Amino acid sequence: MIRILIFAVLVLALGFGFSWLADRPGELSILWQGKLVEMSLMVAASLVVALVAAVMIVWWLVRTIWTSPHSVTRYFRARKRDRGYQALSTGLIAAGAGNAVLAAKMAARSRGLISADQEPLIHLLEAQTALIEGKHDAARKKFELMADDPETRELGLRGLYLEARRLGANEAARQYAEQAAEKAPYLPWAAQATLEYRCQAGHWDDAIRLLEQQRVAHVLDKKAAERTKAVLLTARAGDLLEADPKAARNDALAALKLAPGLVPAALIAARSYFREDNTRKASAVLEQVWKMAPDAEIGRAYVRARSGDSVLDRLKRADRLEALKPNNVESLLVVARAALDARQFGRARAKAEAAARMDAREGVFLLLADIEEAETGDQGRIRHWLAQALRAPRDPAWVADGFVSDKWLPVSPVTGRLDAFEWKAPFGQLDGPVEDGSLSNGEQALRSLPPLSAVESEPEPFPEEEKVIEAEVVPARTETLIAEPLREQPPVKLVKTEKAETVATREKPAPDPFFGRPPDDPGVKNRDSETDSKTRLRLF
Repeated sequence: MIRILIFAVLVLALGFGFSWLADRPGELSILWQGKLVEMSLMVAASLVVALVAAVMIVWWLVRTIWTSPHSVTRYFRARKRDRGYQALSTGLIAAGAGNAVLAAKMAARSRGLISADQEPLIHLLEAQTALIEGKHDAARKKFELMADDPETRELGLRGLYLEARRLGANEAARQYAEQAAEKAPYLPWAAQATLEYRCQAGHWDDAIRLLEQQRVAHVLDKKAAERTKAVLLTARAGDLLEADPKAARNDALAALKLAPGLVPAALIAARSYFREDNTRKASAVLEQVWKMAPDAEIGRAYVRARSGDSVLDRLKRADRLEALKPNNVESLLVVARAALDARQFGRARAKAEAAARMDAREGVFLLLADIEEAETGDQGRIRHWLAQALRAPRDPAWVADGFVSDKWLPVSPVTGRLDAFEWKAPFGQLDGPVEDGSLSNGEQALRSLPPLSAVESEPEPFPEEEKVIEAEVVPARTETLIAEPLREQPPVKLVKTEKAETVATREKPAPDPFFGRPPDDPGVKNRDSETDSKTRLRLF
């Protein structure tokens, strides 16, 4: 487009020049070697233009003839290169599609048409073809050659890293990743892999330094970099908590500035303050995180902040948490547990039932079972809550890659991924059946709670108005342990109570002074005791 505009401008300028000369006629006289040549100014200008055009045409012809051998050679070379690149493109597509036969054919053709020194992609095609064919040793050799070439070093290192991971050679994979990260810190895979390896080894300082290099190289965005740094600071704080609580607290507080809702960082900072008996600052840190992300661990740490507090003081602290985050399941559970410890069963039951209506999960029903056992001891109701707990979803826990941990970890023990743990319900849990579609599981469990039954702690004596029916029972003839005739037995009384229960008993003997009844082992029998022989029922 620009060339067309330039050509049009030149034509317009030439036409304007000729028109200007035509409007101003004149004569041109040239005296050359004794001859006088006279012509008009327009003819002279035309001759000059024609002469310039002729010179240019002659120059183009001479130049074309002179450079024709090189042009012919370059034409055939370009044609060969184009065929090679076409074969290389076809081979890469075939390798990506998994066609090993076509990929190998195109690799051989492209190598014959293009020099491998000029086009490094030929090495990549051959390596990919070897991987498809299962020739991992040949592919590894190709990647090593690519790693030695500065132009393809990054590609070769990545191929070697993936091969080492496939073989399970974690140490070799770590070395390849660190080498790539050192040469090119802007590579995301190398930086991430090196970061994970350093975290698995517990080298938190090196990991933080590498993260700063990634941030400067703009490998990670600002939000992701801040989150990752907060996790690394929390992990380092966890390792320093026992040896240097102050340094651990500084790292934890720095992590909370980067990620305000990071629960493990808040717990570490609070524990560091607890070691210094600074309950006020510890409570402030826990309250700040509780407002953003209520968590059961934070609730326990906050309620039991002072070891010398009474159960009522702990209940007051639980009420404080509920006031900070009302209408929340964790707040209700914290208050319910504190009320149970304080033996305020009515309040504990009300909070636990409200939590069950909001989130019917295992821990809520187990808490209701504990309340029922402590308050009434009704086994039927206790079994009801335990049955609901078996069918209910599990409580949230720290889960990463299907692994459930009782505490937060910076790195997944399954895949080694950084910041993999999430506070959520474990996988594979099925909700209990809901009979009424309009009711939640918690509401259904509360409605199906059996009524409170009378609990008898000790057997009660028969009431005075019970009716006694006497009947004689002939005892069966048995062999006795001692050789003496069977004596006449007294009649047996059948006692019928108001509960329609029939009990076979004799006249109640006088209570023995030893705890109101004779001992289980009466000792050696006294043959002279006539009363004992008459009232004793022989079973053998």
